[in-house]
Amino acid sequence: MGSPDFGVPAFNAIIEKGFNVPYVVTVPDKQKGRGLKLHQSEVKNFALEKNIPVLQPESLKDEDFISKLKEIQPDLFIIIAFRILPAEVFKIPKFGSINLHASLLPKYRGAAPINWAIINGETESGITTFFLNEKVDTGNIILQKKVQIGIDETFGEVYSKMSAEGPGLVLKTIDLIISESYNLIPQDNLEWTKAPKLFRDKCVIDWRKQSFEIHNFVRGLSPVPCAFTKLNGKVIKILRTKLTDTKSNGLPGVLNITGKSLFINTADNLIEILELQPEGKKPMQASAFINGLNKESVLAFD
Repeated sequence: MGSPDFGVPAFNAIIEKGFNVPYVVTVPDKQKGRGLKLHQSEVKNFALEKNIPVLQPESLKDEDFISKLKEIQPDLFIIIAFRILPAEVFKIPKFGSINLHASLLPKYRGAAPINWAIINGETESGITTFFLNEKVDTGNIILQKKVQIGIDETFGEVYSKMSAEGPGLVLKTIDLIISESYNLIPQDNLEWTKAPKLFRDKCVIDWRKQSFEIHNFVRGLSPVPCAFTKLNGKVIKILRTKLTDTKSNGLPGVLNITGKSLFINTADNLIEILELQPEGKKPMQASAFINGLNKESVLAFD
């Protein structure tokens, strides 16, 4: 059960290992883009390539959907980046239902664990397999694997690293369950942190913060949902930045142009903008953006 490409490598590993996958469950197709064409999830696309039947219930409590799951008498449900399952679903399999989560639980429970780990400046996170229970992301831990986060790595880059680590951890978890040789670790609820879904109104850059906070904020949202600011009323997405040791020389948000390099004042040091995307245009390097600016006037991000 899953939707985005994060779970595809683990899905492929399960098939290649020879396990019988009678169904794949994913979200209903959605209309996207200007033409409102139907868009299939990455998990569905992969399932169709492998000729595996796909279930796409509007409601996870749909009686026909639940009946189909019970008919196959499943041993195990594997959930990776999917919706919250009701108890009448996750209790169906003989061995229960496991989830692959992109954090070292109990830290960063929620829909955006990788984003928040980077935004908060974590240098280490990881992936966790655990058994589902009634409360979201609180089940007993089976296995964990740590993943390092570089100081300049973006959400997209860490997402790819964690996705690549998923197959090994999922297969090892399945083997432990089959052999009934796992040792469950209860989550310490005193140590948990939240990782809620990020909406657009929470992605605005505050140039009054310190450069390190802004740098983490930008890379934690890059390439999606993307941190943004405004210049002369138009939205500019900031995709990649670089920290400097140079003290700011003016009000936060003011642009400093040195040759082909673009720096912005923050609460402490200048931060360099490496890549950005002006409204209505494709992503570009800072040098290309500078070429289109009127450098004679004082410019500042809102």
